[in-house]
Formats: sequence, structure tokens, C-alpha cells
Amino acid sequence: MTQQDNRKETLEYNKLQKRLRRNVGNAITQYNMIEENDVVMACISGGKDSFAMLDILLSLQKSAPIKFDVVAVNLDQKQPGFPDHILPEYFQSLNIPYYIIDKDTYSVVKDKIPEGKTTCGLCSRLRRGTLYAFAEKIGATKIALGHHMDDIVETLFLNMFHGARLKAMPPKLRSDDGRNVVIRPLTYCREDDLIRFAEHKDFPIIPCNLCGSQENLQRQAIKAMLTEWDKRNPGRVESIFKSIQNVSPSQLADRNLFNFIDLPLDREGEKEEYAFSEAEVSSTNIDDSMFIDVTNV
Repeated sequence: MTQQDNRKETLEYNKLQKRLRRNVGNAITQYNMIEENDVVMACISGGKDSFAMLDILLSLQKSAPIKFDVVAVNLDQKQPGFPDHILPEYFQSLNIPYYIIDKDTYSVVKDKIPEGKTTCGLCSRLRRGTLYAFAEKIGATKIALGHHMDDIVETLFLNMFHGARLKAMPPKLRSDDGRNVVIRPLTYCREDDLIRFAEHKDFPIIPCNLCGSQENLQRQAIKAMLTEWDKRNPGRVESIFKSIQNVSPSQLADRNLFNFIDLPLDREGEKEEYAFSEAEVSSTNIDDSMFIDVTNV
């Protein structure tokens, strides 16, 4: 690699790092994810996303206008072949406080889920329950997860297509019992950026297929659909994400969110203009890119 190539690579990495830090900083600020004297429990699975989240949180911690602590936590679920030395060694190299939780959820999942079926659902529920309880035990005030924008948009379509619900992953969530607050600092980050960041940082990635389970095939299909949309129309995923930040309950159909029953007429108020001239109608351009083709999903 030439010196010019090295300079170009360094420049591109610096731009990438700044973009990720800016996106995480904006998400934290806009959703008030981290407050003064918070103890943030960063859940580290060994994948690229959680490694990147930890790296950026530690970086922001040094320059943030508020004081907060970061504690790294990994749940060792006892999957066969799990390299249990990697994460402790990595955390020690960063000189940060950390915990490894030993809990054999792997055996529970294998006992409950028939052979060949996807184990991800039960596995994630057991993992969440364990992490929630541990956060209380160590006095953590926020639980940080490494979900990014692509995860959130994929979840939106999974819930629509397979659960008939308009629901995604919120950037910040209080648990149902009110005892924990979950934050997703990577909410504004794209997965492609995180992949490149992880490659440059050379994180000690641990594969997520150690349990022998197939990746959720429904999520794979959604991911492929969104990837194709984003290729044909760059920025499509960002637009979809922005739509869940700009919700109009009166334009949907949920009777619990909007009172469709009682809509009295008010003809004393300011009138709306409904009529359009032929020139206005003919000048309105609508092209195929404004619509989404879901016939092949």
C-alpha cells in the first residue's frame, strides 16, 4: 500500500469515527439516554455492534459535559466452544470495570426448543431477564444495548409482517415493571458503518452461531428486502426510520391512540381549501419511486 493510500485510508477512518461519535452523541442527547452520575451497564455479546458501542461510549465519557460510569457486562450462556477468555482479556486491556455472568441458559433453550427450530426468541428472553436482574444487583441505572438503525427498521417490518403490530425498538425504554431503563446509543448508526469501524479497530469478534441455531429466517428475509430497497433508492432505510419519529395517530387506525368515535363537525373554524386548478393538478409529479413494492416479500 502506498503512502497516498495510507493517507486516504486514515482520512476515511477519521470521517467514519467522527460520524459514529456524532450519531451516538445526538441519540444520547435527544433521548436523554445518559444523565449525571449514571452507571451505564454496557452489555457486550462479543459481536461487532456491542464492541463498537463500548468503544464509542468510553470515548464520549472522556469529553462529555457530565460524569457517568461505564461497566462492561457479558453473559456467558455456556454455549459449547464459547471462548470465555477473549472478553475478560479485552476488558482488562481497556482497564475498565467488568463482570462476566455465568448462567447456563443454553441448556434451558435446548431443552425447551425442538431440534431444528430457531432458538433466538427464547434465548433473548432469558438473556434479558438475567441482565435486568444483574443491573439492579450492581446498581446500574441504565442498560445499554448495541442495536443500530438497521436492527430497528428490520424489527418494525418483522412486527408488521409477522405480528400485525406497528412496533419497533425504541431508543430508550423503561421496563414494564419500571425497575430498569434500556438505552440504544447506536440508534442513529448504520450497520455498514459499524462493520467498517469494527474491521479497522480489529475487535476480537466472537461468532454468534456457537449454539448451532439458524439465524432467524424471517429477519434474514427482511434484511435482504431492505438491502435491495437501499440499493435502488439510497437513503430508504433512513427515511423509514424517520417515519417512526414522525407519527400521526389520526392518520392511522388505532382507536386506543386516537378518538375516531367522537369527531364533531366544526364549521365555524377556518375553512380548508379543497379545490385545485387544472394547472395545479397537471403540475403534480408522482413517480414510481414514491411507492414501495412489497409483492416479492
